[in-house]
Amino acid sequence: MMCKIIVTEVNAKPVKMKPPTEPSKLISRPDRPLRVGWMVGPGFGPVDREVAATVKAAAEALKGFGVHVEQVGIPALERDFALDVFNRLHVMEMKPAFRDATAGDKDQMYKMAKTMLSLPDTSMGDFIEAEQAAERIRDGYAEYFRGFDALITHVLPIPAHKHGVEEFVIDGQTVDATYLQGATVPLNVTGLPGISMRFGTSKEGLPINVQIVGSWLAETTILHVASLLESISVVRTLHPNL
Repeated sequence: MMCKIIVTEVNAKPVKMKPPTEPSKLISRPDRPLRVGWMVGPGFGPVDREVAATVKAAAEALKGFGVHVEQVGIPALERDFALDVFNRLHVMEMKPAFRDATAGDKDQMYKMAKTMLSLPDTSMGDFIEAEQAAERIRDGYAEYFRGFDALITHVLPIPAHKHGVEEFVIDGQTVDATYLQGATVPLNVTGLPGISMRFGTSKEGLPINVQIVGSWLAETTILHVASLLESISVVRTLHPNL
């Protein structure tokens, strides 16, 4: 059976595009101003001072839009380190997958894969404890989001870095490369939405990103906050020379 394809020519009229919506009008909060907290710890460990200053600057910049801004803390992150919780929950399923994926290429393994394969197996008792710790972290964020609409943190505790580095000195403390996930892995543990965007530059000219975290199913809120920051960011027009 043969099919016939008929192509017709359409005289298209120019379409007048509407101007983009003003960032401050993407979402309305008629009852009260948006409330945004910012934190770089405790709970995340040491953070480079330039990174911490960028997180604070991003939060403070929102005041110009009438947003209530406040430095905050989430005690649950101090009690249970989310990266450790994540590793204990997932090591048993990730180790076999990593072994299969890296078979014959162990010399080329990334630090994260090496670390995961070196971790001890999680016993049933440790797994149950890790699940309980994950619940405590979720409860901590739930308590926070009762009073705030979004949270601004760092993405990495240092500016952009070279590939292949396995240890870093951050604010005088030496940490393993896997530790760099300290502020992002809580979202993996809790299922919270987050968005990353550049908002600063280190003295070496390297990018510094901030992370905007929202409550469950509140993606529109963090997109709104990101749009506000993007509209006033001094780095929004910077692009690498390729």
